[in-house]
Amino acid sequence: MKTIAQIATELGVSKQAIRNRIANLGLQSSLRKNGNSFAIDESQEALIKQSFEEKLQSENANQTQTETQSTLQFTLRLLEQEIEFLKEQIKVKDEQIAVANEALKAEQVLHASTKNIPLLTDMPRNQEAGKKRAWQFWRK
Repeated sequence: MKTIAQIATELGVSKQAIRNRIANLGLQSSLRKNGNSFAIDESQEALIKQSFEEKLQSENANQTQTETQSTLQFTLRLLEQEIEFLKEQIKVKDEQIAVANEALKAEQVLHASTKNIPLLTDMPRNQEAGKKRAWQFWRK
């Protein structure tokens, strides 16, 4: 048999915390008075210790969940920053492609004017459109 003070010392909590736990578990009426203190038998002691362990496990689970949420929020912020960075890079690349296309068009125009060749954009889609078929020999 142990006293409230002994159990409180073992668990590292206050005597009042043990008294509150005894009241919450409904063990108050089953305790025996031993002089000025209550005597707690082994089964009651096991119930009290088990309730404290459950509370600690619950607190640890809550702390782990909070840490996980914090980690997820941090990761989400990093990913959002990465997305913004990549969007900016795509924007720059689009501008570079537009400049390159303009330079290519200017080069084609210059080359076509020196060789007197039609531009790709000026050519008909069907390259055989200008050819006559064998059955069209009577047309000019």
